[in-house]
Amino acid sequence: MINRKTILVTGGAGFIGLNFIPYFLEKYPHYHVINFDKLTYAANMGELKRLKAYPNYQFIKGDINNRALLEELFSKHGISDVIHFAAESHVDRSIKAPDVFIQTNVHGTFTLLDIARHHWLDTENGRKCRFHHISTDEVYGSLGAKGYFSETTPYAPNSPYSASKAASDFLVRSYFHTYGLNTVTTNCSNNYGPKQHNEKLIPTIIRKAVNLERIPIYGDGKNIRDWLFVLDHCKGIDLAFHNGKSGETYNIGGKNEHTNIEIATILCGLLDELAPEYKEGTDFSSYQELISFVSDRPGHDRRYAIDASKIEDELGWKAEENFESGLRKTVEWYIHENQQSKPT
Repeated sequence: MINRKTILVTGGAGFIGLNFIPYFLEKYPHYHVINFDKLTYAANMGELKRLKAYPNYQFIKGDINNRALLEELFSKHGISDVIHFAAESHVDRSIKAPDVFIQTNVHGTFTLLDIARHHWLDTENGRKCRFHHISTDEVYGSLGAKGYFSETTPYAPNSPYSASKAASDFLVRSYFHTYGLNTVTTNCSNNYGPKQHNEKLIPTIIRKAVNLERIPIYGDGKNIRDWLFVLDHCKGIDLAFHNGKSGETYNIGGKNEHTNIEIATILCGLLDELAPEYKEGTDFSSYQELISFVSDRPGHDRRYAIDASKIEDELGWKAEENFESGLRKTVEWYIHENQQSKPT
C-alpha cells in the first residue's frame, strides 16, 4: 500500500521551495518530505543545511531528467505525492541558453509525470496520489493597461522561459485528461521575500545598493508586476495541494501591482532608513541616486496582474501580508544576511 505521507518536493533548494518546506514540515509533522534537487547555481546551500533539523525531512541530490534515479526513489520510498517546484526560472538566462530550460522544464516535467503515472495508476489507491505542478503567470503573456489573468486566459508566452513553463503546464493537463492522473496546477505572480536568489529584481536592487553599485532598471522602468509575498504563496500551495479539485488550475496573486521603478524607489527608501551605514563617507544622500536605466531585455512583457478570485472563493485563500510590511521584512532579512557574510 502506498504511504500517503511520503511527499516528493522537487526543486526544494530554490527560493520558494526553501520557504515552503519548513512551513509544510511544521504544519504537517506526520508527513515525510523528500527534497529532490539538482543543486544548481540557484540553490541556497546555507538555508538548505538548516532543514536537516527536521526529523521528518530527507534530502536527495538528483536531476529530474534522471529517470532511473527517480524510478528507484519512487519504488524505495513509496512516493505518494509530488509537489513540483523544480524549474529553470531566470528569464534572462533563458534568452541566452534556452536549451537548458527546455530540458529541465519540459522534459524534466514529462519524466516526473510519466514515472508517477506508472507507479500510481496501476493500483486503486494510487489514483488518489496527487501531482501538484507549480507554474507562473508568465505563461499568459503580457497584459495591457487594464484587465487580469484568470485561469481561462489563453496562453501567449513571450520568452523561452515562459514558453517552457507553458509546455509543462500542458503536459500536466494532458496527463489528467488522458490517463486520469490526479493533478493540480498553480500559477503564481512574482514572488518576493527572504531567501530569493540574488539575480532576481528585489535582491539585485538591495545587493547593488549596499555595495554602492549602479542599480540597473530595464527600459523606462514602467513594466508592472503583481507582487506576492512568498509565505502567502506557500499557504496557497498548501490549500491547492490538499483541497484543490483534480485537473484544475488555480491562480495565486498578491493584488500588489507596482512598476519596477516604484519597487526600486521604495526599496532605496527602506535602505536609507534601515541601512544608512553603507553610504557613510559618500556623496549619496539616498540610495535612489544609484538607480540607472539600461537597455530593455528582448520580449519584456509590459504588465502582469492576477485575478485570484477562484482560489479565494473555492479554497478560502487570501494574501495576508501587506506589501509594505512584506518588503520591510525582506530588506531586514537581506541586511542581516549581508552582515553575517562579512568576515570578522
